[in-house]
Amino acid sequence: MQAWAQEAVESAASPSDAPVEQIDVSPDAIVITINNWIDGFFRLLPNIAVAIALLVVFFFISMAIEHGVRQWAKHRDRSNLGDVLGGFVKAVVIALGGLLALTIVLPSVKPGDLVAGLGIGSVAIGFAFKDILQNWLAGLLILLRQPFRPGDQIVINGYEGTIDHIETRVTAIRTYDGRMALIPNSDVYTNAVTVNTAFDKRRSQYDVGIGYGDNIADAKSVMLNAVKSVEGVEQDPAAEVLVVDLAASWITLRPRWWTNSLRTDVVHTQSRVIEAIKSALDAAGIDMPFETAIQLFHDQTEENDGVRGRQREGWPGAGDSPPRSRLQLTIEQVEASTDGTSQAPPKVKKKP
Repeated sequence: MQAWAQEAVESAASPSDAPVEQIDVSPDAIVITINNWIDGFFRLLPNIAVAIALLVVFFFISMAIEHGVRQWAKHRDRSNLGDVLGGFVKAVVIALGGLLALTIVLPSVKPGDLVAGLGIGSVAIGFAFKDILQNWLAGLLILLRQPFRPGDQIVINGYEGTIDHIETRVTAIRTYDGRMALIPNSDVYTNAVTVNTAFDKRRSQYDVGIGYGDNIADAKSVMLNAVKSVEGVEQDPAAEVLVVDLAASWITLRPRWWTNSLRTDVVHTQSRVIEAIKSALDAAGIDMPFETAIQLFHDQTEENDGVRGRQREGWPGAGDSPPRSRLQLTIEQVEASTDGTSQAPPKVKKKP
């Protein structure tokens, strides 16, 4: 009993739990902490000065590299590429200088740790800004491969116009009606693009119908001479006229010619060509017929009307017997049933 009581007293005097450490919030402790911070700052002041100087050096190096990239691209008539690539190189050089400056200010930070942290951070940034980075990379690839350049006329996703400039995010197209279309670079890079000015010359065509009674060779000669006489039509490759269709009411001829690939030259030259062809055909007396349609209406009075496989769908042929009407068929059946004798129908006696 005495032993148990002695153990209880000892456990109360020295509990198993360690005593909670109290935070000293006295003014003297605060002053000491601030003094330690100030002392640490002054100890790091030489490192900070060196880091700032290093950042300034890297900044001027990045400016010089950016200027060199822009001049290199400008001499090759690729100013858009110089703007995008120069800005990218400048950002990379400044970021590298920032990492080196951080290792100087904080010697405990290892470059390997910074690179590892940068890799994890870049993955997070990539997911967060996926569309922006995708458009930027697509714009850089477009500028490097250069399938088209500012001033070219293209067609993409229903938009047609002249490329005004290519940015890091969008390709700007000035449409023919004076509007600006901004198309994301990722769409431009992944979709089909028609470059109308990829070559110096472009072929145009227009279908014209002549009458079946007109001579095809004469009509082709008249059209070809008319096309060749139009201003803006290239002589090489030479223009040509092809027979492309025997339509219901006319023979279709297709004049084809070459012009400058610019949109304004194509449109205005085609207008002059159509006008010249119309005037030349009129002067030569060659007919340009209207569309003719024939409609046959059946009144369901013929013998075979309504009988699939025997119903007549047009005019009778030259050797065919004329169609018989249902009334004539009924008369013949009545005559055959009476052996050719005409008898009056029996009178029906009326009830009083």
